[in-house]
Amino acid sequence: MKSAITPSGEDYLEAILVLRKKLGMVRSVDVARHMRVSKPSVCVAVNTLKDGGFLTMDEDHLLHLTDVGREVAEKIYERHCFFTEQLIAAGAVPGQFFLLQPL
Repeated sequence: MKSAITPSGEDYLEAILVLRKKLGMVRSVDVARHMRVSKPSVCVAVNTLKDGGFLTMDEDHLLHLTDVGREVAEKIYERHCFFTEQLIAAGAVPGQFFLLQPL
């Protein structure tokens, strides 16, 4: 069942996308470390995103974006990359602001 997604949910989807590209597979603990949040917070978010149809978890507890989840995550990632480029073009020093860790 697909539902509306919150800004927090978007952050989790984007983190899963980035980690998947970086690590090849994603577990909840990877998301917790990447986002610097607690494992229980990730558990709640994962369950909400699963219920919304944005991701699945396999029998090995690996997280997988659904087609809809991947589409949302890629859109958010592209938006963050755009704003990062704009900040750099305006003179901001990379590392002095945080939008997203690069791939």
